[in-house]
Amino acid sequence: MNKTVYLRRKPLEGYLPKEVRAEATTKLSSVYVNRQPLKGFNPEEEKKFMQEILDVSPEHVEWPKHSKKFWAELTIPVGFTGVQLEIGMNEDGTPISIMDYIKYRFALAHPYVALTKGEMEKDATKRFYIQDLTREDKDKNNEIQFRKDADKEFIKLSSNPKNMARVLRLLTSSNPARMTSDQIENALYEFKSKNPKKFLRVATDKNLEMKAEIDEMVSAGVLRKIGNQVIFIDEVLGDTMEDTVVHLKDKKNSGKLTILRSKLKELALK
Repeated sequence: MNKTVYLRRKPLEGYLPKEVRAEATTKLSSVYVNRQPLKGFNPEEEKKFMQEILDVSPEHVEWPKHSKKFWAELTIPVGFTGVQLEIGMNEDGTPISIMDYIKYRFALAHPYVALTKGEMEKDATKRFYIQDLTREDKDKNNEIQFRKDADKEFIKLSSNPKNMARVLRLLTSSNPARMTSDQIENALYEFKSKNPKKFLRVATDKNLEMKAEIDEMVSAGVLRKIGNQVIFIDEVLGDTMEDTVVHLKDKKNSGKLTILRSKLKELALK
């Protein structure tokens, strides 16, 4: 089945005219890892796919020498429009275009190549990226689904002001106790629009109520946080929020939870 990706480069910068820079090529060349040239295949894949390319049997004594030479000399010139690579497979599991597939796997393993344009732009060490239009379409659709699910969850939360306040508390530094219901809803809607994945994760958390209560206790000074640890006086209740929830939900610690809630209530009355 055919599948096409593109190896693209970071735009060149400099004092040369834009037209000249556009026509120039940037080479993706071999790098050495542990004194060996970077390889796009593991040993078994080399034997499976590269016998024809190296023109020597994998059992031949010269195979390692030929393999090393091939990877050390592999260079991919990348121009302004990038390099189109056919990476699809035949029904028998062999690449439709063996050289394109080799270049693709080499690029995937290369430290200068990012998986997306966004990743390249965030990392100064990346000079190239692999554009997979099929993956981009899928990622875009996944983002749409997250937004749709987040919208549904937001509508559900709107009928439960207490949970809406709890979600806002866990997602932001806001104190819902000092906000009107409109302010809480507006703030949460804004957060949901910017980060639907994180909103969904918190809004659908089965331990939402307990986590919000722990966060409120920390804010009030009933509990302390050092790093991720949650501490009551000198006792570590958990190394993470998740651990703390498990600890306080344990029936044998119900008395401790009652004490914590009483202290929080006392502070609220002051």
